[in-house]
Amino acid sequence: MDYGVHLPLMALDDRPWSLRRLLDYVETAERLGFRALSANDHLLFHRPWLDGPTALAAVLAATEQMDLMTTVALPVVRGPVALAKSLGAIDILSGGRLLVGVGPGSSDRDYAAVTIPFEERWKRLDETVEVLRALWREEGTSFTGRFYSTDGIRLEPYPLQRPMPPLWIGSWGSEAGLRRTARLGDGWLASAYNTTPEAFSNARERLGEHLRAAGKDPDIFPNAIATMFFYVTEDHAAAERVVREVLSPVLRRPVEELSSRLLVGPAGECVEKVAAYQAAGARRILLWPVRDEVRQVATFWDQVVSAACV
Repeated sequence: MDYGVHLPLMALDDRPWSLRRLLDYVETAERLGFRALSANDHLLFHRPWLDGPTALAAVLAATEQMDLMTTVALPVVRGPVALAKSLGAIDILSGGRLLVGVGPGSSDRDYAAVTIPFEERWKRLDETVEVLRALWREEGTSFTGRFYSTDGIRLEPYPLQRPMPPLWIGSWGSEAGLRRTARLGDGWLASAYNTTPEAFSNARERLGEHLRAAGKDPDIFPNAIATMFFYVTEDHAAAERVVREVLSPVLRRPVEELSSRLLVGPAGECVEKVAAYQAAGARRILLWPVRDEVRQVATFWDQVVSAACV
């Protein structure tokens, strides 16, 4: 199992965004040895949210080794042609390091903003995956569905990766989502605050059944656990305040649930939770620092990753 980091795109405190702030964070993560850098996606949220694809493009030159990931991008909301164009450019400019995670998103406000019915999100998502693949294939047939068509569109320049960047599907573990992941995906993204090691293990077993039915090998099918918010502190009261005052209002989940699921608290407890996910079959954990992001990624690497690898 390896570790990646989310770009801190959501306003969890009053600090202003700046390119220098993001670059300091990315350069620290790269130097420490984190293996991936990811960007989540919203147009509208109940907290200010810096645009994900733009931020990822802005910092890619500060990375040399890390995978660049979307966790997840919203092709229905953004439009699959426009998203294919921007992500294709990121793949080219990064030297072919892009992993594209897609999903419908969870905010009906995003859909209202672009006048697409929220209830159509799943049917449209299925088609957008096919649209992205059709647009990124240098040689191949076009796609025509109920909502989208690539007929007559040649979206050059094509991504650097051949035949195209891997497309992962975001799913919290529902049976429909796991079937979709097996049918359409090159990898699976789970959400840390919507699962547990036990639930992840169960979902992974069920996904394996669907993968075998789709003619894919479960043993080599990649996965990652995204949106793992964390704050390493030996001060139990400070950890409780982070969950109660910051994460619970933002994620709209009970304090007790988040405290048990996320990596907030003493390093030793974080090591135990990480080990449980590794035992459950997780291949990558994508971490999101709640505050003090540069210091926290360094602390996590020194006190949690180093201990977990012993």
